[in-house]
Amino acid sequence: MPFPAAARRLASLAAVAALAAGTTAPAVGAAEAGASSAKPGAPGIGDPYFPVDGNGGYDVRHYAVDVRYTLATGALSGSTTLTARATQDLSRFNLDLVLAVDSVRIDGAPVSATKANRHELVVTPSGPIRAGTVFTVAVDYHGTPQDVSSRGVMPWIASETEALATNEPQIAPWWFPANDHPRDKATFDIAVSVPAGQQAISNGDLVATTSAGGWDTWRWRMDRPMATYLAFFAAGRFQTESGVADGLPYFNAVSEGLEPASRTMAMRLMRRSPGIVRWLETQLGDYPFSSTGGVTTSLFAGFALENQGRPTYPFLGNGGYARAVVVHELAHQWVGDHVSVGRWRDIWLNEGFASWFEWRYDEAHGGRSAQQTMLSRYDGYADDDRMWDVRIGDPGPRNLFDFAVYERGAMAVQALRHRIGNDDFRRLLRTWVVEHGGGTGRVGGFQRLAERVSGESLDGFFDAWLRTGRKPARTEANGLR
Repeated sequence: MPFPAAARRLASLAAVAALAAGTTAPAVGAAEAGASSAKPGAPGIGDPYFPVDGNGGYDVRHYAVDVRYTLATGALSGSTTLTARATQDLSRFNLDLVLAVDSVRIDGAPVSATKANRHELVVTPSGPIRAGTVFTVAVDYHGTPQDVSSRGVMPWIASETEALATNEPQIAPWWFPANDHPRDKATFDIAVSVPAGQQAISNGDLVATTSAGGWDTWRWRMDRPMATYLAFFAAGRFQTESGVADGLPYFNAVSEGLEPASRTMAMRLMRRSPGIVRWLETQLGDYPFSSTGGVTTSLFAGFALENQGRPTYPFLGNGGYARAVVVHELAHQWVGDHVSVGRWRDIWLNEGFASWFEWRYDEAHGGRSAQQTMLSRYDGYADDDRMWDVRIGDPGPRNLFDFAVYERGAMAVQALRHRIGNDDFRRLLRTWVVEHGGGTGRVGGFQRLAERVSGESLDGFFDAWLRTGRKPARTEANGLR
């Protein structure tokens, strides 16, 4: 998500070989059957909120991202190889990348590539790529991400001593070429080189660290499908620790840019991650990733983010609010990361549920019930409060992270729980994760599943909470009695 603070592999040869084994057709130069039907892949994946995000015509299976980042200047150079499968006969295709391009190769051979605009890299193979073909695209590039704006967005967060490649809904094109939409998930190997003595923290498991020529390279692997906006790195000087707690491997990092007392407090909070994950498993089923942990930065980002396997946080202090943010981001590992939004308009499936889990955690640990919390929030907003204006089932791109998506969103989740009962609600959550894990979901599909599990018609409920710009009536049907 972002949690609004103010408001609240190197490529695995075995994996690539396995992908390539899926076809024996030549990747390019095909003049035989199918070549005449080749056409350009769409410049966007088809999400109306962000029409040029993502691309059509191919499906990425794996990213091997290798970048070098100089903190003092903010300069980044990279070489990323995508392993993809053509979903149509392709005459050309796009990648999302805002940095300058040095070269592009398909299956090792140089090809033509041009920037249609700041955001879109257009790649033209030497001949059509036939549907079903698995191919590789290697891109060399460079730039200073914090200086680059695209469509008014500048998501890079950095100083001369620390950098945070993390944001939502866009960040990937500022450091690697991507099919930048949650609908196209892939596995990742991420290598980040930083000046000697500094660290680079990323997703998943730490594979290796090496040193050469004044650079330290940190290699990370995420072996479960991941949306591109969830890929991240944090560079700088960090206090790090790793181990196993509650049977779960973890890796934590806290910026040395924080005062010593703050570092101690932040590390103590990060250490709570495995225990919170284990509690969330009682609600949602098995944790979907191989390790957990967290990164606390000294940079003022204004939000936390649910980067897959390892969320990033600003300094949160101590107490209930800090714990709630960690619960929120770790709940996203299931609702947001393992099951991602099929369209950005479905953001309630991420933020409403992660926000509700803050209430549920309190309920399960001696606090007031989630129903009491929901009713007090409901009563606290007047009928004409702006809270009720936002249709959280389709909030619009400008309201994607509006407070109403979180607050009204959490109320809607608890109201649904109250309406269909604890047993059906628990079965609904677990079934949703099982049926959509590793992929995406949409609000309409969630409603249909809720009706299937509960045996109730819920059109009126979902209309009242998600699709109307007014305060839901205080009725039993709306989960408010």
